[in-house]
Amino acid sequence: MTIHREGYRIIGVSALILVVINILCFYFFADNLEWISYSILLISIVFFLFILYFFRIPKRQLTFSENKIVAPADGKVVVIEQVNNAEYFRDDRIQVSIFMSPVNVHVNRVPMDGKVVYNHYHKGKYLVAWHPKSSTQNERHSIVLENAHGTILVRQIAGALAKRICNYAEPGKVFKQGEEFGFIKFGSRVDVLLPLDAIVEVQPGQVVKSGVTIIASFK
Repeated sequence: MTIHREGYRIIGVSALILVVINILCFYFFADNLEWISYSILLISIVFFLFILYFFRIPKRQLTFSENKIVAPADGKVVVIEQVNNAEYFRDDRIQVSIFMSPVNVHVNRVPMDGKVVYNHYHKGKYLVAWHPKSSTQNERHSIVLENAHGTILVRQIAGALAKRICNYAEPGKVFKQGEEFGFIKFGSRVDVLLPLDAIVEVQPGQVVKSGVTIIASFK
């Protein structure tokens, strides 16, 4: 397991702040209220370990298949429905939405081989990520991937806690299935918009892993 580069600054700043807080606590409370110092130390250790855990990149065996679409994010499938996409396709699509809690791995991976033909950032609100309107009203970043089998849209959505979407795609870039294309900090959601004839292979409530779990396939 390694630590994602997006976490380096946060981890460093957090470590510095926690060290200063604990030094001050032991300095002021060492004589009569030593238990407070040790309590804060324990809380600091747990908090720091959580920060490390959040930015982890675990080793895993990725799935590769030309006509399969893999999950772009770790988390739980919260929506499978037909929607009308006005952003790019301007027609009906099957939307599969994955909710990422703060304890999930937050690396986002491309669901299939393909060329980026669209990449757009949208400012927006910070509704809870499972809210039905979060797909169209929250801060979000959409990319469209195209290959010989079809075209899909992948949308990173900020939630109530997620305040920064990191996206490494750009128009014209060619990705291999399972490559990292982004990262969302502290809880979020990722939507995948599929053609209507795609075969969905997951169920609502199912837990999926980015780059591993097959969520759909092209006919």
